[in-house]
Amino acid sequence: MIQSTFPRRFFPTPGIALTAGLLMAALGQNVLAAPDDAARAPSANAATTASTAAEPDGPARFWDALDARPQDAWTRLRDSFGWDIESLSPEARARVDKWIARYRDSPRNIRHITRDAKPWLAWITRQVEERDLPGEVALLPFIESSFDPGARNYSGAAGLWQFMPRTGDALGLARNRRYDGRLDVDASTRAALGYIESQAERWYGGDIPLSLAAYNAGAGTVNKARRRAERQGRGNDYWSLSLPGETMQYLPKLYAIAEIIAHPQRYGVELPDIQVTPAVARVELHRSTTLDNLARRLDVSQPRLAKLNPGVLRGAVDPADSTTLLVPHGAHRQALASLSTENAEASSAGSDSASGSDGETKTETPKATHRVKSGDNLTRIASRHNVSTRDLIRWNAIESPGSLRPGQLLSLSGG
Repeated sequence: MIQSTFPRRFFPTPGIALTAGLLMAALGQNVLAAPDDAARAPSANAATTASTAAEPDGPARFWDALDARPQDAWTRLRDSFGWDIESLSPEARARVDKWIARYRDSPRNIRHITRDAKPWLAWITRQVEERDLPGEVALLPFIESSFDPGARNYSGAAGLWQFMPRTGDALGLARNRRYDGRLDVDASTRAALGYIESQAERWYGGDIPLSLAAYNAGAGTVNKARRRAERQGRGNDYWSLSLPGETMQYLPKLYAIAEIIAHPQRYGVELPDIQVTPAVARVELHRSTTLDNLARRLDVSQPRLAKLNPGVLRGAVDPADSTTLLVPHGAHRQALASLSTENAEASSAGSDSASGSDGETKTETPKATHRVKSGDNLTRIASRHNVSTRDLIRWNAIESPGSLRPGQLLSLSGG
């Protein structure tokens, strides 16, 4: 079961300062965005820049006009919101208004948490958009962990998304003495959004509020409450259910913070600037290494690298645990390109090892499939083949994410 740490962490919140932002494409890799790169946001590609330089009185004014519209993470998040607070029943709205009032009474804590969201919010928003989920889902770490990727609950939940150990295991988040995938921002975000999406499709006809309730209390609890509500002649949507106390407050909290983010001036809240310009690269790793070694090669500090990768517990990165690592934008470009080339060669060498002694490549399985190996999990397989965990589950009719068996053949497409 996934549990929330909000009541313990929100008053007060011991957040941490990090330095990353939004994942985008750069140097053939994905990147995060940092707030200190606001002045560097390009308005066009190189060709357009050259053109505007040559014609300052024409196209330049056009691009300047485009740049005049605020392009920060909060604007992008608001544009992705999908819920209408005005459509709630009076009873439901009263539950939300109670939390709005509570948040307004503690503006300092809101500022603290939104500040700690700076490294992660823009990237999470993009992941939510790519799955066509309502933007409000990007704010779930606000009530789960106060946007602290190292948050741990007394009950055992950990990370931005507060996965319990067994839930993380079932979703393929590796966990051992070297690495905890629940603390890996990239891996845990993909797992959380995939879980929310798959639960909504499997049980609730795409109803995200019900899926979020199940994220907090478990699908069994929510489904039982729905059946009870139906027998009593009540509706079976989230707002009509009788659920455990924490789950009864879960959606009101999320609606409330989304309403405040949507109208900060109305509620007297000042949000920190969060830009969406590139700042941190996401690199693939196919060889074991250490954060110290990578920090020296990339000319960045080891503590900064460690803060971007809280899932790495002992300073050593093993591709058996995770094949991705986040590095700062300030990393040496040439070293980053060299690292990328080395990893591509290592990956190619791994593929060559499947060739026979006569040089003929063995093709026991087609490219559109994956043969499960010991230690494989859905998250790692999906990342390796650039598909979503949700699609893997759907294509292979997987009943339980933790039911993979070595030797099992998975389809990598819907065909």
